[in-house]
Amino acid sequence: METVEAGLVLSGPEVKSVRAGTASLAEAFGRVDRGEVHLYNMYIAPYAPSRDEGDPRRPRKLLLHRAEIRKLEDGVQHGLAMIPLRLYFRKNWAKVELALGRGRRKYDKRERIKTREAEREIKRGLSRR
Repeated sequence: METVEAGLVLSGPEVKSVRAGTASLAEAFGRVDRGEVHLYNMYIAPYAPSRDEGDPRRPRKLLLHRAEIRKLEDGVQHGLAMIPLRLYFRKNWAKVELALGRGRRKYDKRERIKTREAEREIKRGLSRR
């Protein structure tokens, strides 16, 4: 529904690991806690040459203006989810593109599972020929 660009607070080895392409936003989500936005469950693999053995899924603080935080907080209070879309670098700063979106309803999930299974069956049938 709406996207926002946010800065990402990372430690030194995490920056090197993200630059190497070992980060994953697959299960990540954002949450507003006490006026600050944090990104939870984002995976950044430990950087191999570093001895720092930090938690690869620790909550990471996002840097936003106060008005942007309020806008995101209002969206979350109205039933929207804060989802990271992409992770990138702009002028040597790590950035995350966040979006507010509505989650799938239960019946939507069931319908998607049915169509996915039907497509698999079609592919299996074609591969057997």
